[in-house]
Amino acid sequence: MDIGSQLRAWFQVLLDQVPGLELFDAHTHLGQNDPDGMRQSPAELLSVLEAADARGAFVFPMHEPAGYPPANDAVLAAVEGSDGRLVPFCRVNPHDHAVAEAERALAAGAKGIKLHPRAEQFTLDHPAVKSVVALAHERTLPVLIHAGRGIPALGLHAVELVEQFPNARLILAHAGICDLSWIWRVAADYPQLLFDTAWWIPSDMLTLFSLVPPGQIVFASDAPYGHTAFSAAFQLRWPLQVGLSADQVRLIASGQALRIAAGEPLQPMGPAIGERERHAHVLLDRVSEFLLLGAVTTMRGGDGTEMLALARLACDVPEEV
Repeated sequence: MDIGSQLRAWFQVLLDQVPGLELFDAHTHLGQNDPDGMRQSPAELLSVLEAADARGAFVFPMHEPAGYPPANDAVLAAVEGSDGRLVPFCRVNPHDHAVAEAERALAAGAKGIKLHPRAEQFTLDHPAVKSVVALAHERTLPVLIHAGRGIPALGLHAVELVEQFPNARLILAHAGICDLSWIWRVAADYPQLLFDTAWWIPSDMLTLFSLVPPGQIVFASDAPYGHTAFSAAFQLRWPLQVGLSADQVRLIASGQALRIAAGEPLQPMGPAIGERERHAHVLLDRVSEFLLLGAVTTMRGGDGTEMLALARLACDVPEEV
């Protein structure tokens, strides 16, 4: 499927509603050795960003069972040939000299740190995690943490970390879905606790954009598991649907991540808009579900055209729906 041509019309809708919209992808990977079989080279990632006309991306290694120093060096090398579009994060394993590796990689040019509790099998109360976040606090750096599927809840420990280390910018990946049911209630108390949008379940996205302050949300695709252009066309419709302003959407799409990359103070953009009464209809739920299935198929490298065709057919509903 030619993703660019399929999404052009959707992008145009976004641009019409949000003039001057720019993208910066806060969650991308490089690597060739992940046990799950996914791969992405620097050239492939840059091609993905080019297809989305994105300004750039945070980038870090995929899972490397043999250890992260060579993988971190590979990311730093890739950045050198990226024309400034790639902002490198180092990835560290709390079970394997995490602070020493973070210090080494930061000295070599890394601008942030990635932690993956599922891949490395740890929880956020691990002593090395506290030391890594303390390092980020000292240097006002971002720490992006996998907060999606396959892990126990980590929100309480994340809140404890931002309380103790307020200069660190903790980014809970995948909309913080493991704790989203409650953590939105305290999010506004911790503006340095952020959430990336690398997720696709509609109810989760609606919750994120409705209940978390917009200044604490950063656009992300999870490439190569997602695609920057596809994710933007899908995800950035949600903040518009819940009623966020064009300025708030621009901050989510790139503005806040660019400030993080530059080490600048975070920009507040008002409170969460809150839940609004809406009148869902079972016929429109069918459209949503077909689109979701098509999205997941496409993200996995399959052909989502059959689901897209069903979604189009499902749009043939009465005028009053």
